Amino acid sequence: MFVRSIIRLPTTLSRGFATHTGPLSALPAALHLKTGQSFHGRSFGSPKSVFGETVFSTSITSYTESMTDPSYRGQILVFTTPLIGNYGIPSNNAPIDSQDVGVVLESQGIQCSAIVVADVAEKFSHHSAVESLASWCRRSDIPAITGVDTRAITRLLRDQGTTLGRLAIGADASAPAPASEQYWDPSIENLVDQVSTKYPYQLNPTGDIKIAVLDFGAKANILRSLVRRNAAVTVLPWNYDFNSIRDKFDGLFLTNGPGNPGQCMEAVSILRKTLQEWNKPVFGICMGHQIIGMAAGLEAYRMTFGNRGHNQPVLALASSGSIKAGRVYVTSQNHQYALKLTDPFPQGWEPFFINCNDSSVEGIKSTPESGKRVWGVQFHPESAGGPLDTIEMFTDFLAECRIYKAENVKTPVGTTIDPTSFMLEQPARIRVAA
Repeated sequence: MFVRSIIRLPTTLSRGFATHTGPLSALPAALHLKTGQSFHGRSFGSPKSVFGETVFSTSITSYTESMTDPSYRGQILVFTTPLIGNYGIPSNNAPIDSQDVGVVLESQGIQCSAIVVADVAEKFSHHSAVESLASWCRRSDIPAITGVDTRAITRLLRDQGTTLGRLAIGADASAPAPASEQYWDPSIENLVDQVSTKYPYQLNPTGDIKIAVLDFGAKANILRSLVRRNAAVTVLPWNYDFNSIRDKFDGLFLTNGPGNPGQCMEAVSILRKTLQEWNKPVFGICMGHQIIGMAAGLEAYRMTFGNRGHNQPVLALASSGSIKAGRVYVTSQNHQYALKLTDPFPQGWEPFFINCNDSSVEGIKSTPESGKRVWGVQFHPESAGGPLDTIEMFTDFLAECRIYKAENVKTPVGTTIDPTSFMLEQPARIRVAA
């Protein structure tokens, strides 16, 4: 007691090390699953009820990045980590320059339909925090529930697979669970079309290498990872006719995105033509990887519960750039669909990575004999959040683009693309996944 008295600061000199979130809602809430289970707790977000696809993430940090990831569109996101919200929410404004793309998080706002947590933090502490998780959810009109057993929910989803659900708030929480036919299935909709940019736009236009990005719901850190390596990036809608402008670029990048890749057959058809006629480097992540695989002749299938988290181990089956065959890399992932592993593989293609847990395909690449330079990975090398084991794949891709450009110089160095030559509309300000 004596020591405590000596080191205790006067009230006027002390400060709180955490900010209280303020009173949480007293509204009841309930998570109903289509398979018949219900979980009751209390609301701390928007006072509205929603339907969605109930999924779980095993990530223990970066709830802000997960919630703003466009790949979670239409989903009720269950966090397996017990305490969520303890470091608050940062301001989501950033410059647009050679180092950043206009946002701090992964898009302009929350992308998931709702969140489910065991225990929402009633205090938050971080030097960049400007509001609480509860405040952010209310301001963004996103419902949220706390006080439920997320371990039990996760075990159900793991055993029976991703399940349609409804988060009921207020009076809806005490009403009977919806009938089976009332549940909404987001996989029947083209979610990519909802989150993709509606017009082309540019980032870092003075970069030394020109990269076209097909936006299926791009995480902002994918774009950051390109511009910070001095790429001039032109972001295009997911179904843009890339072949009509492909000769303006030194490489093509296909991003992540939400939902069923079967809803994007228009992009598959466009890319198939690109792969047949174009020899410049192509790289795809997550949904982009699936689009590449389908264009190459592989099939995509729906996994039982998918892989969502920051600790998925993948085994490299081939070497390429910074990736060494035989090494296991820890990766960040968020997907429900995967490519089927077939034997034989389509001619000119080979498996690149395989998941160490479930043996699903985690990457494909063109063979050296094909004369192509194409790679696709199911995981997220850019992380945000998660490990950076494979971040140098961005460096590898752009290095291949620069090599090809040096070997096939047609455009004078320093020439920039005139975006008005193919843009349908000029944005007043660059926007990443509204």
